[in-house]
Amino acid sequence: MTFTTESPISPVEAESSFAPTPNHIVQTIQTVIATMDADNSALENQTEDTWKFQYGTVEVVVNITGTEPSDTFTVFSTVLNAPFKDEAKLNRWLLEKNATDTFEARYAIQNDKVLVLASRAVEDLSPAEISRIITIVAAIADDNDEFLKENFSA
Repeated sequence: MTFTTESPISPVEAESSFAPTPNHIVQTIQTVIATMDADNSALENQTEDTWKFQYGTVEVVVNITGTEPSDTFTVFSTVLNAPFKDEAKLNRWLLEKNATDTFEARYAIQNDKVLVLASRAVEDLSPAEISRIITIVAAIADDNDEFLKENFSA
């Protein structure tokens, strides 16, 4: 009996048939943004990896670092800028919302800004996930930015 270390499946057969092509990922992002961007305000940078659009009262940023499996798809929106008042109460509110109301997104504080963000690897990223992540971040940000400004902006 002879054993072989070669795989009986060719590399082409091993690729997921569900994984979108690199061009398809970019097209899906653009399509989702076009359906959400009522003001036709979307801007795309020249390297085709970052898009910005207005959703209600917030600006939403969509970024993809590339189309390889280890690259990252990120969506974020700033909902509050420093200075903050009652930071302890703000932090508690953000943590409680992270536990109950943010789905795949989360609140974060970066560079003196409160963000709603979601990020994941590009590997096996489906069009439905692209749409869901962009929609979740945009909706949560738009639903909560005015409350945060009224209650925690110094």
